[in-house]
Amino acid sequence: MSEPTQPAPDESPGQPDGDELPRPPGPDGLPVFGNVHTLADDAFAFYERLSSEYGGVARYDVFGTEAYLLTDPEAVRRVLVDDHGRYVKGAMPQEQLGSLLGEGLFLAEGEQWRGQRDAVRSAFFRERIEAYGDSMVNHARATADGWDDGEIVDVHEAATDYAFAVLAESLLGDDVDAARGTARAAAESITERFDTSRLSSFLPDWVPTPTRRRYHRRIDALRGTIRDLVAERRAAGPAATPADADDLLGTLVAAAEIGAIDEDELVDNAVTFLFAGHETSALGLTYTLYCLAGQPAVQDRVRTEVAALDGGVTPSVVRDCPTLTAAVDEALRLYPPVHTFFREPTEPVTLGGYRIPAGVVLNLSPWTVHHDEQWWDDPGCYRPDRWLRETADGTVRGDDTAGPAVGQRPEYAYFPFGGGPRHCIGMRFARQELRLATATLLRRFELDRVTEALSLQASANTRPAEPVRLRVRARER
Repeated sequence: MSEPTQPAPDESPGQPDGDELPRPPGPDGLPVFGNVHTLADDAFAFYERLSSEYGGVARYDVFGTEAYLLTDPEAVRRVLVDDHGRYVKGAMPQEQLGSLLGEGLFLAEGEQWRGQRDAVRSAFFRERIEAYGDSMVNHARATADGWDDGEIVDVHEAATDYAFAVLAESLLGDDVDAARGTARAAAESITERFDTSRLSSFLPDWVPTPTRRRYHRRIDALRGTIRDLVAERRAAGPAATPADADDLLGTLVAAAEIGAIDEDELVDNAVTFLFAGHETSALGLTYTLYCLAGQPAVQDRVRTEVAALDGGVTPSVVRDCPTLTAAVDEALRLYPPVHTFFREPTEPVTLGGYRIPAGVVLNLSPWTVHHDEQWWDDPGCYRPDRWLRETADGTVRGDDTAGPAVGQRPEYAYFPFGGGPRHCIGMRFARQELRLATATLLRRFELDRVTEALSLQASANTRPAEPVRLRVRARER
């Protein structure tokens, strides 16, 4: 990869730029369409070329709307952490995702966001997350019970069913089946609606294409199902406070009862967690199992580690499994389930030595940064060892928190869960779920690839475009 020419670092980080600073470079586009045709051909390849040719802050055009790709880890850190108060999610995510997520935690801003986060955060305390561990392990065992020795399974389908069952139980309690069908149909339409290989996905949400109409019907059905579940929970008697609730829906209902959130925010957040939570976890598990199936030696090392666990697979013991943790973290690097985070500056800013006007779309791309040779040796290769270090006494350790792999690289060369105050609130839940499920399944089965090469789809998430098939071989128990 050629080394892009970068301007000198900002002399006064965080200060608004002056007119003398240059505009970020970028490719020419077609009249009206801009760079949409290239983006639709292969969004991941387009972002990688943009970063390689134009550097860590690059400009592109979508139907006449200027956008900026950020792949400089220091610029990413400035936006997400250091100067986060000068950025919002922005108009584009609101227009694209508002009909799905409403004014829930993902899209809310300012005091509304802070109020919602305070209302639900008790559901994500470490002790509450650990309490979900039994459900995560039990559903992984149920998944394994459904596999026969030598069977070829679509691991993405299996991971989606697993992640939905886990999240539905922790979110909805005993009301799982009522939401399963509508959530699955909604997820299919969400993928279709935001598939970047379709030029129509870049159009405003109000354009009435058949895909959009189907999407809105199914989202309305999902929201209706959630409202019915809320009514049933109220009829059964809500918890006195959010901290007293047994699951996330109970937390949301209790928060609404005491006036911490309103009725629409309750439903918006239930939809946000049900969709975003199970989709990203399912993808993370899919890619972890797929990567391990392609690296038998690494798979054996992880299996040896988890097979030796005294007392079985539990949240507390898997936190002390460095090879397992490295295997999951490396899969999230190579195939981050969320390939893009969007922000919009509320005032002119300077990033990477360039002038960035207020109100433009900033695309912070984990996919591109995670595949950048500046930060990662052989970035297209699955190498969990890059996450491990040997201590002075010879003990091999890994990092339990989402952060940079061992080595000299910026912190935000790795950010699968975002960062700063608005990092994914479910990060701890997801990481625990991925480790517990992977450990449970590897204790029962050896995995071999049938699908040799992944075909990926840049939609709302990083999704496989085709089934991901693995052969499962039972181990002696």
